[in-house]
Amino acid sequence: MENISGQLLMDKVVMVTGAGRGIGAAAAKLFAEEGASVMLVSRTESELRTVRDEITATGGNADYFTADLSDASSVEEAVKATVRRYGRLNAAFNNAGIVVTVASLVDEKEEDFDLIQSVNYKGVWLSMKAQIKAMLETSGSGAIVNSSSVGSLKGNPGLGAYGAAKRGVNSLTQTAAIEYGPAGIRVNAIAPGTTMTDMIQQWVSINPKIIEQISAKTPLRRPAEPIEVANAAAWLLSDQASFITGVILPVDGGLSA
Repeated sequence: MENISGQLLMDKVVMVTGAGRGIGAAAAKLFAEEGASVMLVSRTESELRTVRDEITATGGNADYFTADLSDASSVEEAVKATVRRYGRLNAAFNNAGIVVTVASLVDEKEEDFDLIQSVNYKGVWLSMKAQIKAMLETSGSGAIVNSSSVGSLKGNPGLGAYGAAKRGVNSLTQTAAIEYGPAGIRVNAIAPGTTMTDMIQQWVSINPKIIEQISAKTPLRRPAEPIEVANAAAWLLSDQASFITGVILPVDGGLSA
């Protein structure tokens, strides 16, 4: 699909977590096309380097920083690196997340529960803490989009800990929107449905018919491509969404309707 305008994020400095692949990589490329300078952040340098090189090869502005988003000092260093590189922070897309083996609540392993919470929930909290501080110090305003999930909007059989972490992200998003709206910082979240990423391919390996089954329940009758989710994040980060904050926006083809 084509990008939405070509100028949505002109002259903005945007930090993207989980930028090495999937929705994060699609978003990073889109944001650069839309005029942003993009700092790519994740744990895997080889993936980040590839995305950075793809962006710069087409004339975009991007750099990368490897970080463990469940570790406060690592997250803080990533934000500081962004400010050192570009002089400020205007926006952030907190997209990093993991999913582990599909299992019922009783069968889910404690270490898997802890890992999901540390990255998908605590990682967003740590990221927002450092990003909001940097925005206030360097730009005086800003916009954040957190990546939630359609699984956060209701019960999520087989992915209980994942859905609970994402529901926690929704609460953090709305709280931050209330607390920092007076300072000019907007905070929203997107809640993607089935999206053709490595994560959904893991589910396909367990249940080969999973995409077909979910699509049958989705009004648009298909999964999303990563760029379609990235488009929603780009718009929410842009000045076109200047009076929108505290929203959890489903990007799910109508699955949650």
